[in-house]
Amino acid sequence: MDWELIFENALTAAVGQNAVIYALAAIGLNMHFGYTGLLNFGQVAFVACGAYGLAISVATFELPFPVGIAIGLLAAVVLALLLGVPTLRLRADYLAIVTIAAGEIIRFVLKSPEFDPTTGGSNGLQNFAGGFFDLNPFDPGEYGVWVVKFNERLTWVLVVGWTLVALCSALTYLLVHSPWGRVIKAIREDEDAVRSLGKNVYSYKMQSLVLGGIFGALAGFVFAVVNQSVQPDNYGTAFTFFCYTALLLGGSARVLGPVIGAMIFWFVLQFTDVALRQAISADYIPSNVLVGNEVGQVRLVLVGLGLMLLMIFRAQGIFGDKREVAVSARR
Repeated sequence: MDWELIFENALTAAVGQNAVIYALAAIGLNMHFGYTGLLNFGQVAFVACGAYGLAISVATFELPFPVGIAIGLLAAVVLALLLGVPTLRLRADYLAIVTIAAGEIIRFVLKSPEFDPTTGGSNGLQNFAGGFFDLNPFDPGEYGVWVVKFNERLTWVLVVGWTLVALCSALTYLLVHSPWGRVIKAIREDEDAVRSLGKNVYSYKMQSLVLGGIFGALAGFVFAVVNQSVQPDNYGTAFTFFCYTALLLGGSARVLGPVIGAMIFWFVLQFTDVALRQAISADYIPSNVLVGNEVGQVRLVLVGLGLMLLMIFRAQGIFGDKREVAVSARR
């Protein structure tokens, strides 16, 4: 087996575009679930708002790229308000039901043939990222460290993407260590007690939902730009649960938990994929046990098994705090 190739692919995935996308989306989930106790099972809906807000603005209506960014952010804010207004005064499980339904509703609306002229239907939209790549300061070639290298276009995406991750993490740190952050953490622990102190719990929950949704929209921008296309089936429910996996791996209610969790998640996923394929090629795994086209499913099973073991033996995640898990359990 070529262990150098295995580690090269795994390390590249750990800092690649997927790690950036899921880190940004998981930072939003951390704001919702980790700090405020909001059960959002539809983070992919905010990601789709960002991606399609940009793509429709530029590809369909031929608006400037920055305007598309603004429209994507606005779409995420509007979605948060639409989801939060009827649910945030109710029990947490109502938000969970509404968000997971919203994600699927948005996906099917985007696929609808009736909206083909605007959304591109099942085929999606392409060729809208030119304004972003026109700003690329990198000359043609490869950039990176050691075995981790990317071409000039992907390097530009990653520089911008990891900068967004750093800024969102810094903003999260400043917010959760402010009076506002102490209030939302108190809401997570006991919202009735917070309400008895005269705080508007509904308003704080809404602010958290909007902020986490904006982080999700930023993930959507990176997702759309790196692929230079948007397609409805890329925004399925599994996306949200992968984000939760990253969040739980790193540790919820930790500023860097979702970032490190996303990096570990993609490292393990790619490591497992390439290692299994190498083992099949070297005949370490017989063809009657596993073949190449089954590796994609098996690696998810193995990662899921690893996550189950982590939850059994270290439920707070790698960098989490047991006290945060105890708070969530009481709710």
